[in-house]
Amino acid sequence: MISAAARMFAVVALASLLACERQTPEYHEQLLVFGTVVDIKLYGVDAKRAAPLVAQVAEDFQYMHEAWHAWHPGSLGRVNQLLPSGETFAVGPSLLPLIKRSQDLSARSGGLFNPAIGNLIALWGFASDEPPTGPPPTNAEIRAVLDLKPAMSDVHLDGINIHTDNPVVKLDFGAFAKGYAVDRAIERLREAGIADAVVNAGGDLRAIGRHGQRPWRIGIRHPRAPGILASVEVEGDESVFTSGDYERYFDWQGKRYDHIIDPRNGYPAEGLSSVTVFADQADLADAAATALFVAGPKAWLPVARAMGVSGVMLVETTGTVQMTPGIRERIHFEVDELPPIIISEAL
Repeated sequence: MISAAARMFAVVALASLLACERQTPEYHEQLLVFGTVVDIKLYGVDAKRAAPLVAQVAEDFQYMHEAWHAWHPGSLGRVNQLLPSGETFAVGPSLLPLIKRSQDLSARSGGLFNPAIGNLIALWGFASDEPPTGPPPTNAEIRAVLDLKPAMSDVHLDGINIHTDNPVVKLDFGAFAKGYAVDRAIERLREAGIADAVVNAGGDLRAIGRHGQRPWRIGIRHPRAPGILASVEVEGDESVFTSGDYERYFDWQGKRYDHIIDPRNGYPAEGLSSVTVFADQADLADAAATALFVAGPKAWLPVARAMGVSGVMLVETTGTVQMTPGIRERIHFEVDELPPIIISEAL
């Protein structure tokens, strides 16, 4: 039996611990960039130290957004104007690592993550600040692009120079740039000595360290209802990114057409409502979420293994949830009625 003195010591210790946590500073700021709200939290850092760091991150994000935008004037816009010429030209230094990293991830995905299909994305109306309303492009319009098989392997780099022999290659890093930017933000914070932080870009995030005495706790959006479907705790260094058919889409004659285009057939991918990927780096998680969404509910596992992610949770359009064993052990569903769950093989 626990003595009264021991119980009193435990209460005092717990109170001291909670008081200590309450006194620990936490800096929180929101930015509007990449077409979404970017939420940055730094734990154990006061405002005097945190504010200048977050201001630097905000400046970096704004520069990336302008330079990497596929249809606004900027570095990437210039590249896309010049690529169809077949000529060799110099590319801006901020784009070089982005292109190289996307080529690596595209190859690992078997081409399911393919930033070279910008012309297909534009055909569907998703290369615009305004949401598309339809109608869908014709099959002939799609085939005119698809028959030339645009791929990241068509993009050739030589130092700072770039060219392609494929006239339909148009680069759109919308399925990847946000993750790449989050990684750069975490790098900047770490270089400044920040050990505990979250950079959350519209629900897609990378977290390092812990939130004091507990892990960071994050929510995963429900693809068909308000609020979150599930929550999970993350600590150490982990990225969690979700792609879904609810993000950008239009309905035409009773059918939903989402913004995630299958580079194999030129049409929006079908079969899944959302894909959540866990990985060490945000750019990997971002690209893999798109690749697995394209792979679909029956073929995603080999792609996840090839890309090297650490965990996956998918929601089929039927409502069935598939997930890897390690994620099932960590996930907590936040809905009144559990969906049908299928546990996959381990990665």
